[in-house]
Amino acid sequence: MKIAAVQMKAVLADVKANLKLAQGLAEEAFRAGAEWVILPEFFTSSMGFSRKMENAALPLNGPAMEMLKSLAKTHDGIVGGSYIAWKNNDCYNTFVLAMPDGTTYFHDKDLPTMWENCYYVGGSDDGILETPSLNVGVSLCWEYIRTMTARRLLNRVDLVVGGSCWWTLSEKRLPFMPRRLHDGNLTLLKATIPRFARMLGVPVVHAAHAGDVEGNLPLLPGFPYNTYLLGETQIVDGAGKQLAHMEHADGNGFVIADLDLKQKGLAPEKIPDKFWTPDLPWQFRLIWTYQNWHGKRYYRKKIHPLMQKRFKGETK
Repeated sequence: MKIAAVQMKAVLADVKANLKLAQGLAEEAFRAGAEWVILPEFFTSSMGFSRKMENAALPLNGPAMEMLKSLAKTHDGIVGGSYIAWKNNDCYNTFVLAMPDGTTYFHDKDLPTMWENCYYVGGSDDGILETPSLNVGVSLCWEYIRTMTARRLLNRVDLVVGGSCWWTLSEKRLPFMPRRLHDGNLTLLKATIPRFARMLGVPVVHAAHAGDVEGNLPLLPGFPYNTYLLGETQIVDGAGKQLAHMEHADGNGFVIADLDLKQKGLAPEKIPDKFWTPDLPWQFRLIWTYQNWHGKRYYRKKIHPLMQKRFKGETK
């Protein structure tokens, strides 16, 4: 099948503009012959710690869902991407896969990453979408570097799709975050998608963001966290061979490749017996821990009450 992965320079929390951009790029990909189109994680909003993000959530069956269903029907194709969705009295990072007949499949990201905890809670599904033609695994951003994701998908899926909103270090440096961590972060992302494919032995399609983010650092309100998103949109086969690729500098666009799902790899790389697939620097693990703690409290005390008022009457 012919599949496309979209790369976006989204505007932080500007849902209307980002929906327009995502729709345009997806339509271009379908016109280029794609049968499937995968949009990035948070394609409606991007992600950063900012007051603007208070306006990023949408009802599950709101404008993002309508756009995905319309694209699938109009182009007789399959399209997927994730957005912050209000459902069951909480916000989730929900990946939606829309089919031409109007059927939809869902995955909620299991663990929010750092300050993402400020804006949604984690889900509990296994990330496997059992469509009529194949079993599709879904992985979003740091789900790609957790062994628990690989273990729940191993030998159960024919293809993995998903995306990321992978940021890097702030322009203003913290003393304990040396420049080498920026380069290491990019190296980590470049290697993540091929390695994930090798561990599962199936193709992986990764859509990404490449825009700028102007935000702040949680617990340090006067510290600006202005940065950019790393891009690295990739399509790789089941052996981890890169079939198509975009870098951050390529900006908005998409890559497209033909996948033969009958040709599976042998999963030659063993899933490590630890929490993270790579060896993360201690600075990343420290920030992960304290940002998770702060974010969960911030969501519970501030964002969730706001969302309850905003989506009063929305039950699904």
